[in-house]
Amino acid sequence: MLYQTHARIHLNHIRFNIEGIRKAVGAERKILIAVKANAYGHGAVAVSRMAEQIGVDWLGVATVPEGMQLREAGIGLPILKLSPAFPEEMEAAVRSRVTLAVGEQSNIAALEEICANHGLTTHVHLKVDSGMGRIGVTVAEAPALAAFIERECPHLHLEGVFTHLPVSDSADPTWTRAQIERFNGVVRAIETTVGHKIELAHCSNSGAVLGHAPGWMDMVRPGIMIYGFYPDEGTPRAIPLKRGLSFLTRISFLKKVTAGTSIGYGRTWIAPEDTWIATIPAGYADGFNRLFSNRGRVLINGRSYPIVGRICMDQSMVNLGPETTAKVGDEVVLIGKSGLEEITVDEWARELKTITYEVTCQINSRVERIYDRY
Repeated sequence: MLYQTHARIHLNHIRFNIEGIRKAVGAERKILIAVKANAYGHGAVAVSRMAEQIGVDWLGVATVPEGMQLREAGIGLPILKLSPAFPEEMEAAVRSRVTLAVGEQSNIAALEEICANHGLTTHVHLKVDSGMGRIGVTVAEAPALAAFIERECPHLHLEGVFTHLPVSDSADPTWTRAQIERFNGVVRAIETTVGHKIELAHCSNSGAVLGHAPGWMDMVRPGIMIYGFYPDEGTPRAIPLKRGLSFLTRISFLKKVTAGTSIGYGRTWIAPEDTWIATIPAGYADGFNRLFSNRGRVLINGRSYPIVGRICMDQSMVNLGPETTAKVGDEVVLIGKSGLEEITVDEWARELKTITYEVTCQINSRVERIYDRY
């Protein structure tokens, strides 16, 4: 390992989480796991390879290059791009066997034309906007658009219909229950219009997997929960989860400073007494957020120590106190456990006033991922 700041990915924990989902939703339903954004920072290729080996059915990506990366790595599972593609992306997607989401007639017509011109066929999933307000055909227009695909697009096969649930992680289930009923109605209307059952109707993200069984339908689409995080404090803990990563580095430099010494850019921290300062090779370019300047903490040898001074791009400083047994090379935990102490992704999210999704996604690509056995 040539760069000591690294993320240890606990594939055994991610497998545990997926198997818990499988047990909950039943073997009769398919599971699509979201591996977009480099598997929420956990490593898309490694997570997908493990998922394929343990019987996951589908993978979900956000971009065509994400899908192509998985194909180039030898991943054979069906892949769904969860949002529409631009026309210039479509041929590459189809040739890479990336199933596309569609939700608008001109986009569908462009995909049909490209497939016809190149002698290709592909499956599509129709995205319905049943309340998210982001992408997709309206509830009222969905049956007609499904009929357009079936009757006017011979190179496209309508394999799936799906929607997204914006508050399925809320403690109040009322709105989501109504949304699932609304989506079920749309699916029935589409099936009546096209004259056959849709193979894959799906709407359940992590919140719905945990709290809305009527939304499980033909396939579920867990995201954040497979990496060990509940989507919200109010979400039912119906399936036990194990955390998918630790974020680690090592002490690179150690010095004792006298009272009155300033530390870091802007001289924002002045030593109140003689103290030991450890420097670590982790900064905001790695995903160690600059908002932790003078307020974050790390774990070293089972004890918690404060960040002092501003987080730099590539380095940060830690106050070890007047006496220390720490030495250069000792492990430093940014996220994870050391002895009886633990820093969690949830703690980071609270301190940064954000969500766990953003925390793990911001761990930079230069941070090497090291994978546990599963």
